[in-house]
Amino acid sequence: MNILISNDDGYFAPGIAALAEAMQAFGNVTVVAPERDRSGASNSLTLDRPLSLRKAPNGFFYVNGTPTDCVHLAVTGMLDHLPDLVLSGINHGANMGDDTLYSGTVAAATEGFLLGVPSIALSLTGKPGEHLSSAVEIASRLVRRIQHRPLPAPVLLNVNVPDRPWQDIQGVEITRLGRRHHAEPVIKTQNPRGEIVYWVGPVGSAQDAGPGTDFHANAAGKISITPLQIDLSAYAQLATLEAWWDESDS
Repeated sequence: MNILISNDDGYFAPGIAALAEAMQAFGNVTVVAPERDRSGASNSLTLDRPLSLRKAPNGFFYVNGTPTDCVHLAVTGMLDHLPDLVLSGINHGANMGDDTLYSGTVAAATEGFLLGVPSIALSLTGKPGEHLSSAVEIASRLVRRIQHRPLPAPVLLNVNVPDRPWQDIQGVEITRLGRRHHAEPVIKTQNPRGEIVYWVGPVGSAQDAGPGTDFHANAAGKISITPLQIDLSAYAQLATLEAWWDESDS
């Protein structure tokens, strides 16, 4: 099995090192990750300058670009084979609900999926990040299951793991994305030069966190596995928009 691993925390992050080490048991592992933390980069591609690919002493490759750049470069230019699986993570912090729209972790997996490769984004939901081994355990179980029971078509899975010991995990739940309130206001401050600068504020609290959502599962101590899709078409609004754009009203 050929496994491509990326992330958005950077090639030096503990999460990607732990994931890469565990995946050695399943086949050939290639790590291509950003040279620095690119959290929140979403699905951006670097189009205004060339990308450089370098190899770190630990064997990981790193790119002066985004998580999407890393997977795109690896699959379309660096590797001489199509990976069997793309893994992104293990992210330091949750990627649930609306967060997935901004997440570089999810974006790296999304790029793999768009290129025809089954892809999984993995996140440890507690900021202390004390129990990476729990995220590694579910990653290993997922890969083992994919090996023994291949899915009929490429999938894009978003996995969030509570930051607790494996024995305290309360199971696995297949979920949908929840939704948050609006984000908190930006934080206005001054830099050392006396110039006004703004920090993006923290995410808002969960608005839709009921049963069946990733938020609800994690709050109950469960691992959430959410299948994602790329089609953003608002099908329920097609008829409404057609009626609104009625040429006879022009």
